[in-house]
Amino acid sequence: MPFLKHLSEYVATPLRMLLMRSSMSLTGEILSYTACRQLSQMFLAIAFFHSSEYILAVAFHGRSNVTLKSLLISKNYLLAMIFSLLEYVVEIVIFPGLKEHWWISDTGLALVVVGEIIRKSAIITAGRAFTHLIKVHHEEHHRLITHGVYRFVRHPGYSGFLIWSVGTQIMLCNPISTIGFAIVVWKFFAERIPYEEYFLKRFFGSEYEEYARRVPSGVPFVK
Repeated sequence: MPFLKHLSEYVATPLRMLLMRSSMSLTGEILSYTACRQLSQMFLAIAFFHSSEYILAVAFHGRSNVTLKSLLISKNYLLAMIFSLLEYVVEIVIFPGLKEHWWISDTGLALVVVGEIIRKSAIITAGRAFTHLIKVHHEEHHRLITHGVYRFVRHPGYSGFLIWSVGTQIMLCNPISTIGFAIVVWKFFAERIPYEEYFLKRFFGSEYEEYARRVPSGVPFVK
């Protein structure tokens, strides 16, 4: 019995030390300057994006006509963001040097800002005509917007979100999530745009068709 006791202590001691070192390494990487800066930028970007979406919706449509859905936080969105954060944690522990490419991270931050500007410009320019849900019935105040940022792309709100979402992952130097976000968000808009434009053509007829012929959608490879 004493022999087994000494043997267990002999095995357990280095195991505890290894776990302690791993824990200290993990804590050190998570609390490093790189992680603190990149993660704080990420959380600020998310907080500003969703809060401003809700505030603008209330400003244009009134509090009684706006629900929490205007925060644009869905189950799939939450899963995607959680996956991106898990990727970040794993990579900064195993490949800390991957997160030190500041020119990549700063490029992502710039894309986040550009995406926000484009999307919020679209919302402010459209005013009451901008809604988070696709309108399937023509309302009196719903008019075709072709000025401002809409002179350059038909769906600047979608363009802005695509740039913003991919930018958040470039900012974190997350290679897997960067590709994943680009594919998933693009696919979502590639399906949404034709559906939305079906109703826009019904609402505005030849006026919208002429507008669509001369102005691109704003989402790559989507006419």
